[in-house]
Amino acid sequence: QVQLVESGGGLVQAGGSLRLSCTASGSIFSINDMGWYHQAPGKQRELVAAITSGGSTNYADSVKGRFTISRDNARNTVYLQMNSLKPEDTAVYYCNAFGSSPRGSFGSWGQGTHVTVSS
Repeated sequence: QVQLVESGGGLVQAGGSLRLSCTASGSIFSINDMGWYHQAPGKQRELVAAITSGGSTNYADSVKGRFTISRDNARNTVYLQMNSLKPEDTAVYYCNAFGSSPRGSFGSWGQGTHVTVSS
């Protein structure tokens, strides 16, 4: 079983920055795509940013130019650097990962980390 653990959330003023981290652990052969999603109260979970094992990235239009996703393949870790934060970025942020393990392919989610941006 592959587990993802996020960290780095918190309370920040508008215009500030936060860096989220997510590390995968367990029996892992390889991790292909990793990503960050967010879910605001009363809304659906939405993609924020994703990154392939080769480093190709994809961002939601709302965060382009402000957020940067990166990963450390040796550590099975994905990061989300969030700059110029806005109150509308307030949400629970979840990471996910897809890859292969001794049990076959997997898709796992973290437990979520809260990000609150005050105006």
